[in-house]
Formats: sequence, C-alpha cells, structure tokens
Amino acid sequence: MSEQAFTADMLTKKRPSGIDAETTLAHFAIVTYCVDPGLLRPHLHERFEPDCISLEDGAQKALISVVPFYDQDFRFSRCPWPALSFGQTNYRAYVTDRETGEHVAWFFGTALASASIVIPRIIWRLPWHPAKITFNTSYDAEAKRYTQYEMNTRSRWAPGSLELEDTGVAVDALQGFPDLEEGLALLTHPLKGYYLRRDGALGSYAIWHDRLRLTEGRVKTASFPLLSDLDLVETGDVSAIHSVLIQPETNFTIYLPPKKLEHGRR
Repeated sequence: MSEQAFTADMLTKKRPSGIDAETTLAHFAIVTYCVDPGLLRPHLHERFEPDCISLEDGAQKALISVVPFYDQDFRFSRCPWPALSFGQTNYRAYVTDRETGEHVAWFFGTALASASIVIPRIIWRLPWHPAKITFNTSYDAEAKRYTQYEMNTRSRWAPGSLELEDTGVAVDALQGFPDLEEGLALLTHPLKGYYLRRDGALGSYAIWHDRLRLTEGRVKTASFPLLSDLDLVETGDVSAIHSVLIQPETNFTIYLPPKKLEHGRR
C-alpha cells in the first residue's frame, strides 16, 4: 500500500451546485475489521486492489468497515427544505484504484431507513436496501463521550446490532499504520466511492467532509450477518476488529448525481 496523508485537495471543499446535497451526521462511527485479502478480492471489481496492513505477527490483512450514522437534516444545497432525517449504515472496503492510484472506498451496499430510498435504488440503481434503524444513545457533553451507544437494524439484506463503549480519548495510534495520519487518511477520508450498481455496471460517487475529530471506542457486541454472508467475518466475532472510531456529529457534502462508468461489468 502506498503512503497516504491528508492533502490540501482532500481538505478543500468543492462548492456544491445543482442537486448536490448536504447533511449533518449524528452518532457517526467507523467499526473496522481485519480480513483476509484473498477473501475480499472476489467481491471487488477487477479495477480495484485491497489496501493491506501488516500486523505484528507479519500477517497481511485487508480492511473493511461498517459505518452507522443518523442523517439529521439531509437536504439539497439549492433547496434546503424539506430536510429529511433517517438512519443509515454503509458497508465498505478500502481499496486502491489501479487506474488512478487513488485510495478509495468500495461499497458492498447501504442500509437506509427512509422512503426516499426510491431515488438512489430505483433511479440511480445504487446497491441501497430498505431497513429500519434505531439508535439508543446518551452523550455526556462535559466528558465529550457517549455513555451509551446502541444501534439496531432490521433489514432483509443486512440486519445488524452494535453496542459501543466510548473512551472519550482522542485516537493516537492505529494498528498496522506507520503513523496516525496515514491511518486516519485511509480509514476516515476516502472521498470517492465505487460499487456495482444493481444493473451490474460500475458506479461511483463523491463526497466531502472536513477532517474528523474522533475518539477511540471499543465494541461490547457487534453482529453484522452480511459480513458472514460475504465469508469475511463470522457473525458476532469481535476478534477481528481493528479499530472503533466515534464522532458525535459531523457535516457531509454529497455530490450528485452518482456516475455510471463505462466498461463497468466484472
């Protein structure tokens, strides 16, 4: 894996236009697992190669993440009303684009708890799936940490449950990375995402957010059957967890519409 660091381009926001959207995400968490890169590759388009880290025992591992959050006020930048609120969980892997050399995210798909799913799912053919998502949280503003964080998802495609402990301590190291910036840039700042559309073609979309200020978390319980269905992580197994990163609130920009790329099929 080539070195990764925050650059001026990554931290400079492109002005939204057209139907670009903005939203404030609450209860934002990134739960990352170490997996066998050989098991991950069959789920990727041939254009992408898993980003890998070396563990202390010398094992090479790819990284995948489950990313739950609550959209508080999803709105189009030119038409801020009405604003929509809904839960969402993204399932993604960290990969390198062989064509550009960029570190990007590969999306297995998204669980979305909103009737507005008809637009990304039907019109744009994104691999987004209906769900009912609930958060049960309590945040101590003085201590700057969650005293309770629970998320539950009901979904045919990807049911799941998660209970986290928030240390309230800023992340100061990430396993397998030579320095913290490289790890944070890779895990928290992939601004381009790729996926197989529901018609089998390769699709992509772009986002932007500022550098995150995360605290270190720990998993109490985590169950994501989709990862088992993909033969990547056994349901309920927390031994492969690489890291848990938490931020109570952050702003995102989504550049729309997503793109359908040529030569998209595997």
